[in-house]
Amino acid sequence: MNQQAAAPSEFGAIRENLKEIRYNISEALAKYRHSGDEVSIMAVTKTVAPEKINYAVSQGITLLGENRVQEYLSKKDSYDKSAQVHMIGHLQTNKVKYIIGEVSMIQSVDSLKLAGEINRLAVRDGIVMDVLLEVNIGDEESKSGISKDSIMTLAQQMQELSNVRIRGLMAIPPIGADEAVFAQMNELYCELRESKLSRVEADVLSMGMSGDYELAVKHGSTLVRIGTKLFGARKYMEV
Repeated sequence: MNQQAAAPSEFGAIRENLKEIRYNISEALAKYRHSGDEVSIMAVTKTVAPEKINYAVSQGITLLGENRVQEYLSKKDSYDKSAQVHMIGHLQTNKVKYIIGEVSMIQSVDSLKLAGEINRLAVRDGIVMDVLLEVNIGDEESKSGISKDSIMTLAQQMQELSNVRIRGLMAIPPIGADEAVFAQMNELYCELRESKLSRVEADVLSMGMSGDYELAVKHGSTLVRIGTKLFGARKYMEV
C-alpha cells in the first residue's frame, strides 16, 4: 500500500473540518428535528492513511466506514480499536468470509443471496450480524441497492435468517437530488420501523455524505458518512 505520512497541518485540517461538520449538524438538528435527536458521524476511510483515521478517532469519531474489503484487510491492524467499523461498499458473497465478525455492521445488503451468506457464516461463528438494507433510491443503473418497492419484501424474506438483524436502511441519493428524495427515504425507514417484523430493530437511517449531509439530517438521517469533507479530496492509493 502506497501512502504518505500526514503533515501536522493535515491533522489540524481534520480537526477544523470535524468542528465544522459537528456545528452544521447541530444547527440542522436544532432547526428541523426534535430535541434530543442525535446523528452519528462516520469517517469514510477509502484511500485515507491509517494515521489520519486514527487522528479522527482521537477527536471523537467512533465509526469508520469501509468501501472495499481488500483495502480494509490491508489497514485494519493499524486502526485504533476504540472505533467500530462498518462495511458500506458493495459486498460480494464470496468476500463475506473476510469480514464476518470483523465489522460491527454491514450496511450494503441488497439481496437475499447476500443476506443468506452473512447468516450462514454468522451461525457458524455463533454471532448475530447487524445489517442495513441498501436502497437504490434514485433507481440509478450505476449503483447497487434494492428498489424502494422491494424493501418490505426483502425484509420479510430475511425473517427466516436466525443470525441476521436488520437495523435499518442505507442509501446514496443521486448527486443534486432534491429534498423529495431524502423525505422519501425517511418515509421508507419509518415504514420499516413500524413493520413489527421480528428480526427488524430499525434504529439506523444511514443517509448523507459530504455534499448533502445537512439535507439528510433535515430529513431524518441518524448516521452521515463523511469522507472528503473530513479528510480532504481523495488521493490515489494502491492496495
